[in-house]
Amino acid sequence: MPNANRGSVGFQSNEFEQEYERPSKSELKRQMNELQKLGEQLVAEPRDRVKRVPMPDEVRDAILMCQTITNHEGRRRQLQYVGKMMRSLDEEEVAVIQRTIDSWKGTSKAEAAALHALERKREKLLADDKELTRLLSEHPELDGQQLRTLIRNARKEQAENKPPKAFREIFQILKELGKQANVAEQDHEDVEDESADE
Repeated sequence: MPNANRGSVGFQSNEFEQEYERPSKSELKRQMNELQKLGEQLVAEPRDRVKRVPMPDEVRDAILMCQTITNHEGRRRQLQYVGKMMRSLDEEEVAVIQRTIDSWKGTSKAEAAALHALERKREKLLADDKELTRLLSEHPELDGQQLRTLIRNARKEQAENKPPKAFREIFQILKELGKQANVAEQDHEDVEDESADE
C-alpha cells in the first residue's frame, strides 16, 4: 500500500527560498562595466568639454589626469581608477553625466546634418547655374561675381583633378551664410521673447 505521506515533510519547498533585495552578482558586474565605459567616454572627450560636465572634483581630476598619461600600462591603471571613482557616484550624478554625454551626441548629429546640407547646396551650385541665381536672389549681399568665379574654378579643379581650393571657399561662404542666418533667427526670437514679456 502506497504511503500517502511519502515525500511530504510538512512545508512548502518555496518557504526556504531567500528573497534577494540586492542585485545579483551578474547585475552588479554589468553596472560596473557600464560605469567603466562611461568613464572611458569622458576620457576620450576634449578637456574643455570634460571640465563643463557637472561632477565631483575628484572624479573630474581623475579623468583629466588620465588624459595626460601616454604610457600604456599607466593609462590602463588610471582608467581602472576612473572606473572606481565613477562607481562612487550616486545614481543622480551618473544620470546627469549620461544626459550630458547624450546631449553632445545630439549636437554633433545636428552639426553633421547641417554640414551635409551645406555640401548638398554646394553640389547644386556646381551642377546648375539657376541655383546661383536663386542663392543671389535670397542673399543680395553676396558678391555674385566672386561666386561665379569660384564656381567656374571649382568645376575646373574637379575636371583636372586639382586640389579643391575654390571648392572649399564656396563651402566657407555657404557656412558663413548659415551662421548669419542662425544669428538673425536668434535675434528675432529674442525680440519676440522681449515683446511677450512686456
